[in-house]
Amino acid sequence: MEEHRVTELALHTQPVAGAMPAFRATVGAAELRGLCEQTRAQKARLVALWGSDETTRGGGYALHLALALGSGLLWLTLPLAREHPRYPSIADIYPCANRMQRATYDLLGIHAQDSPDQRKWVRHRAWPGGVFPLRKAFPIGTSFPPSDDRYPFVKVEGEGVHEIPVGPVHAGTIEPGHFRFSIVGEKILRLEERLCYTHKGIEKLFENMTLAEGARLAGRVSGDSTVAYAWAYAMAVEGATGTEPPSRALGLRAILLELERIANHLGDLGYLGNDVALSFGFFQFWRLKEDLLRLQGELFGHRYLMDQVVPGGVARDLPRDQAERLLARLEQIQSEVVALKAIYDDHAGAQDRFVMTGQVLPELAEKMGLVGFAGRASGIKHDLRVDYPVLPYQQAGVRMATHTRGDVAARVSVRFDEMFESMRLVRTLASQLAPGAIRAPLADCIPGKCGVGWVEGWRGEVLIALESADANRIHRAHAHDPSWQNWPLLERAVLGNIVPDFPLINKSFNLSYSGQDL
Repeated sequence: MEEHRVTELALHTQPVAGAMPAFRATVGAAELRGLCEQTRAQKARLVALWGSDETTRGGGYALHLALALGSGLLWLTLPLAREHPRYPSIADIYPCANRMQRATYDLLGIHAQDSPDQRKWVRHRAWPGGVFPLRKAFPIGTSFPPSDDRYPFVKVEGEGVHEIPVGPVHAGTIEPGHFRFSIVGEKILRLEERLCYTHKGIEKLFENMTLAEGARLAGRVSGDSTVAYAWAYAMAVEGATGTEPPSRALGLRAILLELERIANHLGDLGYLGNDVALSFGFFQFWRLKEDLLRLQGELFGHRYLMDQVVPGGVARDLPRDQAERLLARLEQIQSEVVALKAIYDDHAGAQDRFVMTGQVLPELAEKMGLVGFAGRASGIKHDLRVDYPVLPYQQAGVRMATHTRGDVAARVSVRFDEMFESMRLVRTLASQLAPGAIRAPLADCIPGKCGVGWVEGWRGEVLIALESADANRIHRAHAHDPSWQNWPLLERAVLGNIVPDFPLINKSFNLSYSGQDL
């Protein structure tokens, strides 16, 4: 145990083993708000908030916070009572904690005192009030008769104000989400979201798995970010078990992560063109994305790279001849993207729709905790590949793409810049691949060991916090998607815009329904 002063409060912290600099500390309820106020004053960010049931270990419940400090990640644990577990709300200090606190109550019955918003968030009709499915005593697979699902949306009243409900079922093949617009004419006065319709029980499923088995589930939390989640999970397991993946495997993981970033930006840039009636852009970007996905399927066995990152390393190698095929394809894609960027930049109709639409100014972005490329488009200069570079990013170096205007045009600009940088990184990483093995055997894990994985996915920061049980099994694993932070900013970004611009603004963020609907 070492003493690590992260604020004016002296916290006794314990290093969390792994590639990412991380520390863990236990705090009391009386210290929590004071500590959060001090970390907030020092520009520390709230990465995640969640709860756990420790009753099977002789305790009660616990609240967990992950805070991003200058020195790394601080994992705070607040032990709570077995009966009526409660803690002081921090949503006034970190506004992005609001929905996380509500979800923690719905799932575990841990109550945030003095929170101004006590509405349910995760719970719909799947289980009644007073039932908490993440408690250890809750039997998985339990079903309940449908319960009352009335939800108190905030009403906006006034002359000429009316509501437009959209969803939860949408026209596309996407997960459900409800959007309640309050408008006057075509101007949006308020947007309120309701998500978490398909609660999949992922955190409960983790509890029945071994450390090795959990990798497949982690990679399916949000399918478009499978590499980011799989790497975060592998990083957490490797930290808990003391396993060091081979250098070649780390290089391959970074290549896969950058390919995932490229593919998603290609698809979304096509959709953004389609949303402003530039169907040419849609077809061209999706043709390029399809070319890349097909090659990924040939080289790695899966178009979207699922199950390639595993604890201890990677599942497949990338021989020299295959690497050359990949680099040649990326060079072709890059030359076409350069031409397409010029078309987007010079297209008066597209720029008229992009510029000053869906704006999130830097002050609001910092206050609300906007992350990922959307945050960087609003002047928030955070990228884990730059702030806390792990191997192989320490050698490759990442040029962070940023903007300050925070509108659709800025998010489009950052996407283009990040895609070009990812292509450069893949070339660099492929040329620096170390020879040798691609996977190391997992060491045994003693009960109670913890590990954390923190990875800059294409959408933003993905975190997995894991604690082991006996026989290399999982006691608890929490997965956190950057969409938790960013969905509330979408509600702000649309204010004052016209209703037809909502699909454009929404796609410029492209947030995950699945990633925050565990």
